[in-house]
Amino acid sequence: MDLDVIRELVVKNDSKIVLLVIDGLGGLPNPDTGRSELEASNTRHLDRLAADSVCGVTVPVGIGITPGSGPGHLALFGYDPLKYNVGRGTLEALGIDFDLKRSDLAARGNFCTIDEQGLITDRRAGRISTETCAELAAELRKIELPGVQVFVEPVREHRFMLVLRGDGLADDIADTDPQHVGKAPLPAVAERPRAEASVKLVNQFVEEARKRLADKHPANMLLLRGFSQWPELPHMSEVFGLNAAAIALYPMYRGLSKLVGMSVLETGTTVQDELETLRQNWDKYDFFFVHYKATDSRGEDGNYDAKVAALEEVDTIIPGIIALGPDVFMVGGDHSTPAMVAGHSWHTVPFALWSKVCRRDRVEMFDEESCRAGGLGIMPATSAMPLALANAGRLTKYGA
Repeated sequence: MDLDVIRELVVKNDSKIVLLVIDGLGGLPNPDTGRSELEASNTRHLDRLAADSVCGVTVPVGIGITPGSGPGHLALFGYDPLKYNVGRGTLEALGIDFDLKRSDLAARGNFCTIDEQGLITDRRAGRISTETCAELAAELRKIELPGVQVFVEPVREHRFMLVLRGDGLADDIADTDPQHVGKAPLPAVAERPRAEASVKLVNQFVEEARKRLADKHPANMLLLRGFSQWPELPHMSEVFGLNAAAIALYPMYRGLSKLVGMSVLETGTTVQDELETLRQNWDKYDFFFVHYKATDSRGEDGNYDAKVAALEEVDTIIPGIIALGPDVFMVGGDHSTPAMVAGHSWHTVPFALWSKVCRRDRVEMFDEESCRAGGLGIMPATSAMPLALANAGRLTKYGA
């Protein structure tokens, strides 16, 4: 749906909408049991919600396309991710409240482990502690490059942010992360001629970092991806007429929320903390994005049992959200992260929408197969926001 069309149809009222995004929600059957992580988990509250809702499965970007977290979330927020593509570096920078300038070049970094042959053995360096990450970032902050300022900031665990500040920088740069173990980190490569000078600076930084990290096992090398500069996105208040808030622990999702005009609320470190933050701010906003990360992390680790446990953990906050009395409650995911794949995948993602006028279907369980047979069928993830607005009475009639 074109955002200009939505903007013309929006009407404001006192309704409240909650979008719970279970990151990496979708899975695949375990060969030993024939059941996906959702099918194996004891998620009785999600199942009850699905039974009272209209369900379906979402396509984050397009059929067969494996989405990153940024595009997957943008789609759920109602923004066509093919039109509004936001780089990971920008999201990381904004997520940690870094004062990003319009001309800055930002990248998301992973500390990784390489062997004596220079091949990657762990893309996340064993998920080192955030404290260790801060120590390594401080060391890399000493690197000097000609004509630019260098900023290196820790984010969380193995993740860090790199920002170059200077004139004439460009973000048309391919990732240095090959996305697989057993391969060497890639050199930065310009995707357009205008980025040649920026690529030279990035490769100089990587080479100097290689020397400084050589004896820092397991975090003895780094990978860079998501080179980006500040994008322009219309805010949710302008397009959807919503006073929106985000409750998220991880910086990238906080950064993305800021880009679309959400207020980012401070919260604690657990899913119960997020629920309490929702309660405390219930009267201040009319749209809440609540993010849960552990399902994606455990899926990327290839840990089937841990992802099952993560699903059971997020299930515990469903009654608390319902008790607040939202007019619309949506549960979905930004993409699938099956433990069998140990990474993001192109598979569709379960989705449920509850409201008093949602026209319930016959789905009784919140899982991949059940939701695919639901009343919403297979739908673009960008349809979630118009559906929410319609169910909340926030869209007027189109045409005479």
